[in-house]
Amino acid sequence: MLFDFDKLSPHERYKLLVSTVVPRPIAWVVTQDEQGRNNAAPYSFFNVFAEDPALVIIGIGGRHGKGGPADKDTATNIRTSHEFVVNLVAAANGDAMNITAIDFPPGVDELIEAGLTTLPSTKVKPPRIAESPVAFECERFTTLEIGSDRSLVIGRVVAMHIAENAVLDASKCYIDTSALDIIGRMAGAGGYLHTRNTFEIPRIKESDWVRKG
Repeated sequence: MLFDFDKLSPHERYKLLVSTVVPRPIAWVVTQDEQGRNNAAPYSFFNVFAEDPALVIIGIGGRHGKGGPADKDTATNIRTSHEFVVNLVAAANGDAMNITAIDFPPGVDELIEAGLTTLPSTKVKPPRIAESPVAFECERFTTLEIGSDRSLVIGRVVAMHIAENAVLDASKCYIDTSALDIIGRMAGAGGYLHTRNTFEIPRIKESDWVRKG
């Protein structure tokens, strides 16, 4: 069935996109406002897009009816401080992550509300979430205002923290991905999945393909 996006509302497009582009990784973003107060919020319009420079991109929507483009605390804090930390969400973090998704008023520290603890970052001011198995310290690379209430924040990763139990060989950057037990976002209000159930499809070399005829 064809869906003509030029004839659909933004909400209808959203439903189609999130129902089919799955699973989506979750960026659990920690920022600080100008007073140094912490803010945390999860975003599933997120992924990594390059390694040189190492870039992550987060789609941040606004508080509908409450102001200008993408005026959620996360976007505002990144505009002013140019720094943020992307934490990944493990299965054990799911409930806490869900609490930080509550639409609290500005100035509320979602980390405290969710009973989370923090660890200092090494190159940026916002802290990382101690309970998260992976954290990317980021500096704002650029921001694209793409609509009345949405921004694409592109961050350059300047440092990364990984739980030691998942590091197989630090010198070779070998990581046991399954040990991280990261969860991904599916469709629906409460749809998530584990990422441990994996399988392999070996890459095919061009020479092998030609040899097979």
